[in-house]
Amino acid sequence: MTYVRLHTLHRLSARFAKDDAGGTLVEFTLVLPLFLLLFFGLIDFGRLAFHYVVAEKAMHVATRVATVRPVACNAVNLPEFHLRPEDGGGGQNFGTRCNAAGNVCRPVADVSCPGALQNPTVAEIWPLIRGALPVGATPENLRFSYSYDPNLGFLGGPYVPVVTVELQNLSFQFVSPLSAFVALGGGTAVAGLGADIPYPPMSVSLPGEDLNQGEQG
Repeated sequence: MTYVRLHTLHRLSARFAKDDAGGTLVEFTLVLPLFLLLFFGLIDFGRLAFHYVVAEKAMHVATRVATVRPVACNAVNLPEFHLRPEDGGGGQNFGTRCNAAGNVCRPVADVSCPGALQNPTVAEIWPLIRGALPVGATPENLRFSYSYDPNLGFLGGPYVPVVTVELQNLSFQFVSPLSAFVALGGGTAVAGLGADIPYPPMSVSLPGEDLNQGEQG
């Protein structure tokens, strides 16, 4: 009887040792964290690339509108015409390009400000682009700048600033716990992996045109 039991136990042990039905489960458990890390990583970094491209297109639209509208900074009026540093100074005739010589046109101080819906130009631009901007964006995340460029304009002609619209102070939010997937796979959790990251600098510049409304210019 003892021999029969030992033989049966040996036979069952041999069968158990040869049984690999659960081997795939072990392999699946080892591979799953890596698969999840790659899968959700592709999703999140794809989202980052998508938002960047769409937001960049929105900046082109915002800048194009800003070049043909009044200044987006409240209580700021840019000069209407290019003038000499002093009346009659420089010995140049009206129509001379500003870059033809030194002191042909009077330099104008740069102007810069964050967007505010109280300004009519910002109020016009914001509805056109807000749907293309990252989640959480507000008009204050836009910065409008008007800078003097001596290569633009001529003496006695309209002042032509370089208009720049910049998207600033925004962060991209990951939706996947990438660091947790690394730890799940037996690795060391990477500090900062999957944390919010700031968007890279994004701005568009164009030479200004008529800074009044079309029917007023």
